[in-house]
Amino acid sequence: MTAPAERSRLLELLRERETRDKFTTLKNYVPYTWQKNFMNAGKDHPQRLLMCANRVGKTFTGAHELTFHLTGMYPDWWDGRRFLGPVRAWACGKTNETTRDVVQAELLGPPDDITRAGTGTVPLNCIGDRTRKPQLPNALSSVLVKHIPTGQWSRLGFKAYEMGHEKFMGYGQDVIWLDEEPDMKIFTQCITRTADSGGMLYMTFTPEAGKTEVVVMFLEAPQPGMILFQAGWDDAPHIREDVKKQLLAVYPPYERDMRSKGIPIFGSGLVFPVHLLDEMTVDAFPLPDHFPRILGLDFGWDHPTAAIWCAVDPENDKVILYDEYGDRHLTPESHTLAIEKRSPGIPVSWPKDGLITEKGSGVQVAEHYRKAGLKMLPFHFTNSPTPDVIKGTVSVEAGILEMFQLMEQKRLVIFNGCTQLLRQIRQYHREDGKLYQKDDDYVQAARYAICARRFAMAPSQRVHWGSTPDYSRILKSIV
Repeated sequence: MTAPAERSRLLELLRERETRDKFTTLKNYVPYTWQKNFMNAGKDHPQRLLMCANRVGKTFTGAHELTFHLTGMYPDWWDGRRFLGPVRAWACGKTNETTRDVVQAELLGPPDDITRAGTGTVPLNCIGDRTRKPQLPNALSSVLVKHIPTGQWSRLGFKAYEMGHEKFMGYGQDVIWLDEEPDMKIFTQCITRTADSGGMLYMTFTPEAGKTEVVVMFLEAPQPGMILFQAGWDDAPHIREDVKKQLLAVYPPYERDMRSKGIPIFGSGLVFPVHLLDEMTVDAFPLPDHFPRILGLDFGWDHPTAAIWCAVDPENDKVILYDEYGDRHLTPESHTLAIEKRSPGIPVSWPKDGLITEKGSGVQVAEHYRKAGLKMLPFHFTNSPTPDVIKGTVSVEAGILEMFQLMEQKRLVIFNGCTQLLRQIRQYHREDGKLYQKDDDYVQAARYAICARRFAMAPSQRVHWGSTPDYSRILKSIV
């Protein structure tokens, strides 16, 4: 062969190699140790979470694992779950656009460039028929992927959380990959879909929403079959030190641990340790007469007027929330009748907005309830005094902190009949570092009761009150 012919042949081989490398990137994948450990953990853990810093390769990891399952082309180092035939799978993102631009692109190549199809993790020769998503350019609803060992076809569907949890119902799936954090309804739907088929679910995201219910489940209260992996910038050698410094300088201080280490952002997400709720929630039982009681009342009209009954177990140093009441668009007289019918004469802790006077009558809201017969404390609610604060404040944060500490110390007991309170505790959260104070009436009523329990009285004490209880005596003995 002449020299020009040899050069021509060499160029042809180089172009062929370049083409093969371009359209079969899967064979060149060399995972970091933490990526390999995450994927191999699928053998024994049907639910996994890879909670990472930004830019460490979490989506890259998720796409490669899904491709192994779709194609059956497991690498030599693979020690994870193996499917022996073609699979049914979902790849999911937050919105239809991000699912297309991130998840679909990582798997199949840039959505807007047909010439680069196959430059993602799925090799070009494995990409089969594609179904487009209506009304969204270049987005796919599903794609067939060749399962190499059998010559059959795996089916991959693309879904977005914005479609709603109803769209995640249907047939069982062998593999579901959730890129970015889902809400609890979508997460549980996906658990059901994989449970139907004995399949697996894994998630890859940065915990930008803080300690959400999904994050807490894996971080603080994992169930059998669940496992959490975390990775930060120090686990990703491809991120240069100068890039790390530049990014840290840009991020606000409260975001730096989340962005660089994958630690849930402080001041966001769920407020209460909801993983402890099952332990503190019990069936109702008769309360001894010597247990002091108090009721917390949160005023409402369009939102509920809510009441929570609270008892103190002095022997075991426990606080027991044992009943709840709530209703809308009723007069103080109607609320009083309902409350007194359940527990006559119980002292009532009420918030400062009870001092607001009605425009028509000029009478304070709290006074309306007092005249109706409710045993309102003669002063508005304040938090428990501390060694540093002789007179308790009305700070919401201080009261919520006291409730949180009671839960963590396992000193709070809630009867399971308090369904609205339990619901609100589970969803009580922060947004942008601030308590989200909507749909929180029962939580606030519980706060008024718990943090004013120094004024609680046992039923045997309350018979001596008459119509004007002697609070000076109570204050001397309790405050």
